[in-house]
Amino acid sequence: MDVDLSFYTNEIKKTLDEWEQPLLSLSEEIITNRYNHQNRTIKQLLGHLIDSASNNHQRMTRMQYNSHLIFPDYTQDNDRWIAIQDYQHADWKNLVLLWKSYNLHIIHVIKSMDNSMLNNHWIDFEGNQVSLLVMIEGYPLHLNLHMSEIKSLMMEGVML
Repeated sequence: MDVDLSFYTNEIKKTLDEWEQPLLSLSEEIITNRYNHQNRTIKQLLGHLIDSASNNHQRMTRMQYNSHLIFPDYTQDNDRWIAIQDYQHADWKNLVLLWKSYNLHIIHVIKSMDNSMLNNHWIDFEGNQVSLLVMIEGYPLHLNLHMSEIKSLMMEGVML
């Protein structure tokens, strides 16, 4: 299978370039005191995106040497991950830099990927098969979904 994955890596990079400086410029009040519909702050949302990068990095790597993989699905536990890692009290600059660096590494992993492995899949907690290609296609969408939530929280104070 010869698939050009550059659209997805470019989307991830575009998001990083667009958001790094605006995130770093946010005040402590904005990142810790505004909550979305899931009762998450901007810090916690970015922490969730770091967890997403971590989990997807594992899947992207392991699925290149396993044709199918049963991997814990953290969807059910992501609030626990956020709480256990205490993103709410983490250093903001470090979180932003970790988010950026992890995603730059994911771009590297995707660019280095053997396309013949794109049909390999993992099985989620509901028993669904998710191919490596489908996972890569969905990653920028998930990233941008949560960045739009962050944008809404940033704008919340402007609208008051």
